[in-house]
Order: sequence, then structure tokens, then C-alpha cells
Amino acid sequence: MGTQEKSQARIAKVLARAGVASRRGAEAMIMEGRVSVNGRRIDSPALNVSPEDRITVDGKPLAPPEPLRVWLYHKPAGLVTTARDEKGRATIFEKLPPELPRVMPVGRLDITSEGLLLLTNDGEIKRRLELPATGWLRKYRVRVKGTPEEAALEKLRAGIEIEGERFRPMLVTLDRQQGANAWLTVGIREGRNREVRRAMEAIGLEVNRLIRIGYGPFKLGDLAPGAVEEIRPRIVREQLGLDAPAGPTAAAAPARRKGPARRSKGSKGKPRGRE
Repeated sequence: MGTQEKSQARIAKVLARAGVASRRGAEAMIMEGRVSVNGRRIDSPALNVSPEDRITVDGKPLAPPEPLRVWLYHKPAGLVTTARDEKGRATIFEKLPPELPRVMPVGRLDITSEGLLLLTNDGEIKRRLELPATGWLRKYRVRVKGTPEEAALEKLRAGIEIEGERFRPMLVTLDRQQGANAWLTVGIREGRNREVRRAMEAIGLEVNRLIRIGYGPFKLGDLAPGAVEEIRPRIVREQLGLDAPAGPTAAAAPARRKGPARRSKGSKGKPRGRE
């Protein structure tokens, strides 16, 4: 009995681990009646399943989970991070290399933002990396219109309140003034919706360029806009504190790829925030 209980997991978690969608996206699929367990359609995510249970999604058997993989992607400005856009704007999934498997973005960057976006084939890891509890620093290069005053920047370092919403202290460095614009380096740990832009607006500065250069231990480096680079599985597991999988593991060097446009099936889940 004890062994069987340990092997059980919530159905949404199992779907996310198999790369079907994020956990939230998997819950939505269940509520839509698209998931069956042992031949019976379910409509609630409050169900534990075991490896012996037969799970189908849209009538197709659930594939066994693939090994965890994570990629660095240099998102160009002008693309939205969702799988589909109601306004018909171009998405990152239309521009990713065709050889990539189904991937999900970790968090979001809004249409005018650019830089580092993590991609993964594992919905559980996606959810884990988006949680503020992870504590990973998101680092940005920010160009603002105006001349930042040290007293104003100190407000961001102390933690600012905007329309009743309290933001955690930011790491802010003024790098240089360049004519009417200034370049800053900003670090945040929460990743709230448009957090950097809203914080700058609150102290009278307008962001006209925002580039994410780091997400926790992973850096943008010299990765070209639109390029994708897979992180070595060993490094991913070390940084996430995961146990090594049984058997041999892949140790190939990161591969930088570009390819023709192709739509990739993304998660329907909504990441916590974007910049």
C-alpha cells in the first residue's frame, strides 16, 4: 500500500511532466473533458493516478515523459510569448527551429521586450521556475528616457509601492547616461507583470528598451537574436538540484540553432508574469 501511494501523483502533474501542458494548462484540459483515465472521461483535476493507470488526451494515449530538457532562447522584440495571439501578432512559436520538440516558455517577455527566455519540455519544471519562491534573480539591461536621480533609484532599491501593490527591493545600477537616455542594470526576484516598466514609470522614467540578460544561473551571453541553445542536461540538473536519472545521460555540447518558421504547440497555461 505504501509503495503504491508513493508512486501516485495528481493527474495534472503527470500531464505536465509528460510535456502536454503546464499544470494550469493541464487542469484546463481536464475541465474541458479532454482527458480520460482507464476509459472514463474525467472533469476534475483532483485525482491521483499511478503508472498502471491508462491515460488518454484527446483520445490518444499519454506518451511516457521524455527526459528533462531546457533551452536558452534569445527572443527578438516584436514577438508575443503565447502560443496563439487573438490580435494575430507573430508568436515565438512561429519562429522557433522546426527540429525542436514541443516546448513551453518559462514566464514571458512582452512584445516589445527582448532577450533571454527559457524554454522547456517539462511542465512541472516550467511551473517551478516561475514561482517567486525559487528566488532566482532576473537580470535586465534597461534603457530609459530621462536622467535617473540617485534618490529615485534608491526608492526602487528599498522596495516601492505602486497602486497599493508592494514590490520587493530591486538591484539597480546606473551604467551610463547617453544623451537623452540612460542605461541601467536591474535585478528582480519576483517577475510580476511588467514589473520593471511599472517601477520605472513610478519614478518618472520611460522604458524604451528592455533586454533580459539573465534568469538565475542562466545567461544570455552572446546568443544571437532568434537563436536557440540547449543547456547540457547535467548542468540543468545541478542548477535545479535534481537527482541524476538512471542510466547514461546526454552530455552533448550546447547546439545553437536557427531554422525556418514553424508553429510549435505551446502550453495554454498562463505564466505568472512578464516583462
